[in-house]
Amino acid sequence: MNTLVRVLQMLIRLFGLVLLVLGILFWTGNLLNLIVVHMVIGIVLVASLWVLAIVAAQMGVPAGPVIVAMVWGLVGAVLGLTQANILATHPLHWVVQAVHLLVGIGIIEQAEGLASRIKEKQAPVYQR
Repeated sequence: MNTLVRVLQMLIRLFGLVLLVLGILFWTGNLLNLIVVHMVIGIVLVASLWVLAIVAAQMGVPAGPVIVAMVWGLVGAVLGLTQANILATHPLHWVVQAVHLLVGIGIIEQAEGLASRIKEKQAPVYQR
């Protein structure tokens, strides 16, 4: 289980970085032809968070952080998949884009928190 957690954590970090770089490029009007790639990687990021949340639940992490991570991932997925429609109807494009960025960073943070809690559960307890 330890290896799975590390792999998921590294994938989430890597995908998060790639998504951040792509997002900045899109925000500046560059490489817009890669938006579909951005969306696919975003879906994989959310799926990785959900798998990590399931592992956390199995490892005995309290339900609160697990549920928050699952819901946060759902918000990220819905926002990411509907952002084009929201941008078309919302006059403050930058607000929608900023929320999208913050939700994405939150996904990465949720994953980091879950991974830390899992590692705490796996840490050996030494008795005197």
